[in-house]
Amino acid sequence: MPGTGGSGAVTRSTLRQQIADALRDEVLAGRLQAGQEFTVKEIADQYGVSATPVREALVDLSAQGLLDAAQHRGFRVHAYTLDDHRGMIEARSMITDGMFRSLADGSAVSTDQPRALAALAGVRRRGEEAARAALAGDLNILIGYDLRFWRELSGLFGNAYLADFLHRMRVQSWVCTVQHLRRVTDLKGHLWSGHTELVDALTRREPEQAHALVTAYNAHSLAVVERLAAG
Repeated sequence: MPGTGGSGAVTRSTLRQQIADALRDEVLAGRLQAGQEFTVKEIADQYGVSATPVREALVDLSAQGLLDAAQHRGFRVHAYTLDDHRGMIEARSMITDGMFRSLADGSAVSTDQPRALAALAGVRRRGEEAARAALAGDLNILIGYDLRFWRELSGLFGNAYLADFLHRMRVQSWVCTVQHLRRVTDLKGHLWSGHTELVDALTRREPEQAHALVTAYNAHSLAVVERLAAG
């Protein structure tokens, strides 16, 4: 509805999302660590805003599984366990396997169509950036490109619900793993860089190869986290 009331609502909603995005980036960067507690007032003072959009943003992040409400104390960053990570990998695999099967039986995007080929080429370019960051051991750059890579790739399969679920799982997976990866001074050789190989397999309509690449990636990710968690 037009008018100042509607404009105010839009502004508050935008601010709420900006705060949620900023805090999610803080968690992914390791500046807000697992178990760390904070109050609505502390975040409001940090960003120089009122408490209402901050509280709404924190509730949103809690619903996404990134924060826990600490009774009478505010919020804390959720501390994921190895079992959580295993569950995330299983959930992600169910989604990606379904995507790859739909590619094979032709019920999803057809890689024979020029528009689909162009879209895959765009995803591949995103994957090239992610792979470069992984090989360089640049975790911050990798996380950003990796999330965009999978978001765009899953979007090609035409089911927004699955794409949103996969994105949520990948964000949670990164939150789970960064608490361990941040302790490594040199991450070269520790990070998966097979993004372009995956796109190439999908472009060639080889779901079995795509499945094998993701399976190897999941095993690698779990092994790295288990090793680092063990000390």
